[in-house]
Amino acid sequence: MPPSPTAPGTTPLPHLDASLSAPERAELLLRQMTLEEKCGQLSSFLPWAFVNPDGSVLPGSAQELLASCPPGHIAQLITDDPAQLARLVGAVQRQFLTRTRLGIPALFHAEALNGPLAGGHMVYPTAIGLGATFSPDLVRAMSDLTRRQLRRAGIAHVLSPVMDIALDPRWGRVHETYGEDPYLAAALSVAYTQGMQGDDLREGVIATAKHFLGYAASLGGRNQASVDLGPRRLRDLYAYPFEAAIHLAGLGSVMNSYAAMDGVPVSLDRSVLTTLLRDVLGFDGFVSSDYDSLPLAVDVQKAAATPAEAARLALTAGLDVEFPAPYGYGEGLAELVRNKELDESVVDTSVLRVLRAKFALGLFENPYPHETIDVRATATEGREVSRELARRAVVLAANDTRLLPLPADRSLNVALIGPHADTVLRQFPAYTFPAWREAVNGVMEGAAGTMAGAQTPEASWFTTVLEAADPEQLARTRYGAKPLGEEIGEFARSVTVEPGCGLIRELDDESAAVAAAVRAAEDCDVVVLALGGASLWFTGDRTEGEDSDTADISLPAVQTRLAEAVAATGKPLVVVLFQGRPYTLPDVVRSAQALVIAPFGGPFGTSAVAEVLFGAVDPSGKLPYSVPRHTGQIPVYHHQPAGTGYRKPVAPHNPHHYLDMTAAPLYPFGHGLSYTTFELSELSYDAEVATDGRLTVSAVAANSGARSGATVVQLYVGLRTAGLTRPAQQLTGFERVELAPGERRRVTFTVDASQLGCTGTDGAFSVRPSAGELFLGLDSDDKRLTGEFTLAGPVRTLRSAERAFLSETGSTAVTTG
Repeated sequence: MPPSPTAPGTTPLPHLDASLSAPERAELLLRQMTLEEKCGQLSSFLPWAFVNPDGSVLPGSAQELLASCPPGHIAQLITDDPAQLARLVGAVQRQFLTRTRLGIPALFHAEALNGPLAGGHMVYPTAIGLGATFSPDLVRAMSDLTRRQLRRAGIAHVLSPVMDIALDPRWGRVHETYGEDPYLAAALSVAYTQGMQGDDLREGVIATAKHFLGYAASLGGRNQASVDLGPRRLRDLYAYPFEAAIHLAGLGSVMNSYAAMDGVPVSLDRSVLTTLLRDVLGFDGFVSSDYDSLPLAVDVQKAAATPAEAARLALTAGLDVEFPAPYGYGEGLAELVRNKELDESVVDTSVLRVLRAKFALGLFENPYPHETIDVRATATEGREVSRELARRAVVLAANDTRLLPLPADRSLNVALIGPHADTVLRQFPAYTFPAWREAVNGVMEGAAGTMAGAQTPEASWFTTVLEAADPEQLARTRYGAKPLGEEIGEFARSVTVEPGCGLIRELDDESAAVAAAVRAAEDCDVVVLALGGASLWFTGDRTEGEDSDTADISLPAVQTRLAEAVAATGKPLVVVLFQGRPYTLPDVVRSAQALVIAPFGGPFGTSAVAEVLFGAVDPSGKLPYSVPRHTGQIPVYHHQPAGTGYRKPVAPHNPHHYLDMTAAPLYPFGHGLSYTTFELSELSYDAEVATDGRLTVSAVAANSGARSGATVVQLYVGLRTAGLTRPAQQLTGFERVELAPGERRRVTFTVDASQLGCTGTDGAFSVRPSAGELFLGLDSDDKRLTGEFTLAGPVRTLRSAERAFLSETGSTAVTTG
């Protein structure tokens, strides 16, 4: 341990005085540091640079590095169980505390998009599934538990959540986001960040918002491609979740986008990482580089000639820390300062940000993991939260003939057909532990990895740290996940399972596989087609994921052929689509009697689908994206600007927006059916609102059906502002309500006028006098209750900290009679 300020025989170290504030302590420590020690704080290393898999110390260069330029961060220590993880974190941390001059603890980071990316911890539905729940309370519960689990293991920094607004489904990383809407993304991003960082950061984990900024708006839907965005759209749309998390949750870290905007890579762009992020949005944490951002800037984007030039440009721009290993930072930064190519004050600014975070986290007082961790108990923590999130994420998209729910009295013989019929592994996408294990296996066998910046696995390290495991069996045994056929078997008389095809490829004998599927369909009472996609971290049988983009978002042709063959039997047909992004659907899927859309749901993904199919759970999921009719419509999203896309009136001489089809989506954002029916009535709202006032809107939601259910009441507002084209409509609030048959609740939304502001033609954010329209409905096209109002008063220019981002919502019981 580093010496305490009062240890006998030692010189008091003022930065160890815990009664001082984190900024004061950081300043005191900075004064004691050499140039090399400062630059080390801005770099990261992988754990095997310091210890062997058994935790023993590496000699030689590792010790020299700790003595001269100890790094401030350790990247991605992933093991099979939490006790093993804690032992290795402790072993590495001990080197920093006992073998460095100042004993500055390292800050360990991990991925935690939907639970810790580490063995022995619960997995939750992927982020797009969290979006479908419209449940910030459960997302906060998920991240709160994740926080406690990671701190036990000594990890205090996560590279999550993804706050990108995903408008282009060609992009393979849509499933990592909360969807197409900035308000929904903000609500869930704030909830995630609040749960992760906690009420007191000394017990919290710093969340990292990524990817700043506009990453999902890449040209052609290609990962890491350039982005073409104007400053108003960048601020008002893409920055919204980040800005909300900064002011409502005290966001501690931001990760740069790989993209170049207006010809400048974001990693090197001071106008984005300092002017916009810090000066305009008010961020005061540290900026973490996305993995290998500097090599990308040199080797791919050709924006710097050398690692040294990239490092100078990046640090000056405001990129504080380089992950996952030094390319231009660390010793490279020190060399720049010694050569008078970089002022040491620039280094000091970034070092202070890192040190403030470490002091705020309490790492100097509590640097080590918990001494004992109950592995069995940890593995089951969060089961009920994961199960409930999976249930709420299932969307009933179509049920025209009321085929669903199927009778749960074991009277049916079911044929379950399709590539998702007999696997659980595909419920665990990239950024979950089973997918990571699958990727490690694949890369070690010679396949190419798809995670940007991922290092080639250290074979000697991983073969020692990880037990040999088949990822499919690991998902079943470790998490208790069951394939959909077994889950349906809990309700049906019999289930015949036939894959029929692969996700994107034919099976070895396609004709025999399809024939077997057709026979199963002919012999059953109802067919469930389990189709969709998969996210992988290496070049296997996948349809989406990191660096796995597609020009055509149609359901894979091999699945369409299978569906057509099975549908030709004439048997009642239910289609279940497991997907992390929208696909365009063939006629055979559109004409099915029922369509269910589910995300990659984790260990309870298949059980949630079975429960919805047989009515054990009433479906309440809402689409977090619009589902296009055709790839040519992209991008199609509900908040398109007035006069654009399907928000442009159809011309009199043309029956459609296009010559060949409408521009409207097949299913709109927020769509999702139930087995009961809901009514909205008794709309009340303010007809005039001051530019410094608040708009109150309410209506009565009632369950007019025969069974209990839940729905999401959604408020949308559109504004006509002088000199600007605004979105035709904006989601401005939502409230999930659970109602028994006949129950009525008044749902109320209170919207601060500053939430309705925008960046004006003068470049300032302001609330301006405007004519407004509003509607309440159960999806983004459901205008069952409408009204008009006026924003009145003087123009009100606001700093970021003066804005409101989320409406106040609630519901109260309404008595009848």
